Amino acid sequence: MGIGGISIWQLLIILAIVIMLFGTKRLRTMGSDLGSAVKGFRKSMSDDGAADKPADDASADSPGNNDVKEK
Repeated sequence: MGIGGISIWQLLIILAIVIMLFGTKRLRTMGSDLGSAVKGFRKSMSDDGAADKPADDASADSPGNNDVKEK
């Protein structure tokens, strides 16, 4: 028994059918497109994380800071 009740033989049969339907060249292209999309997503997430850190420091200097007591 394999993943979720699917045996290794059933997975191999499904893989063979997918290869026959799409062909290896098209699967390779789809895999590289998916990989570049994931890479771009990770890069944008890390860029957003780096951009948020200075924004947090700048918010402390904003005029709406509640730590300053008014006269």
